[in-house]
Amino acid sequence: MSIKAVSLCKQFGRVHAVKEVSFSIEAGEFVGLVGPNGAGKSTTIKMLTGQLLPTSGAVQICGIDISAQPNEGRAELGYVPEFPELYTYLSAREMISFVADIRGRGNVEWALSLTGLGDDADRLIREYSQGMRRKTAIACAMVAKPKVLILDEALNGLDPPSVERVLRALNEVRAEGTAVVLSTHVLDTLEKIATRIIMLKDGSVEHDCLPSSLQDIRKQFT
Repeated sequence: MSIKAVSLCKQFGRVHAVKEVSFSIEAGEFVGLVGPNGAGKSTTIKMLTGQLLPTSGAVQICGIDISAQPNEGRAELGYVPEFPELYTYLSAREMISFVADIRGRGNVEWALSLTGLGDDADRLIREYSQGMRRKTAIACAMVAKPKVLILDEALNGLDPPSVERVLRALNEVRAEGTAVVLSTHVLDTLEKIATRIIMLKDGSVEHDCLPSSLQDIRKQFT
């Protein structure tokens, strides 16, 4: 089991942001995490990646409790936050190489090629557009070929050709056995590539279904 969430709850004061969320994700699945604003997607992702401790419940990444063993859990994980932070005084090649060195493994040229950054790899990140910075963050998350890849709104700021390029990259790593979770508002994209959809609403799992069911739940996505 690549990801296992068991009765996840997160409370901020009197606000119950996430309520009893449970699901399991196998190796090689591509799961689209969707829901209206305020549904609890980002809070759930932060708990999955160990950025936020649940009020109750547990998360396992490849069998490791990420709250109890955060370093071991994150070693199996690649993560792209909604607002990634990059060292803008480095080039993309340097940034991705830095991440590969920290992780102790990684193919930098593969990550650059897969995300379409090759021609601009030696430019400073501070010169990049938002979309190119986003692709750099995705390449950093992918470079070590993690067993689990979680991306929070990673398609934001990308033009249509870049979206297609990134999705092809994600599908390639999924085909090699990586479990991919992508939080996005681009529902049409998920119909083409996801193997499964989890929809959150008011902090709970509203639907856990095949992409073919997206048309039925689209009206709830407001």
